Amino acid sequence: MDILYILVPIALVFVALAVKALFWAINNGQYDDLDTEAHRILFDEKPKVASSKELNSNQEFTSLPKDSGNELNRSQNQKHPS
Repeated sequence: MDILYILVPIALVFVALAVKALFWAINNGQYDDLDTEAHRILFDEKPKVASSKELNSNQEFTSLPKDSGNELNRSQNQKHPS
């Protein structure tokens, strides 16, 4: 029965912290717009269509050098000491 003298104040502290966190969230706008996020997960965004200029400028970054695969194959073929 003596444990209640410890557990009740601890429970009251937890309740006070939860209420404080709730009011902080309300005051900082966490509950202002609940519908936008709910709709965003259900509906896909329209994909952005890239223009030909963007495709040409990004082409040099997306293409791999001709010998890049050889380094990968050599490292996979080497036996590692165990």
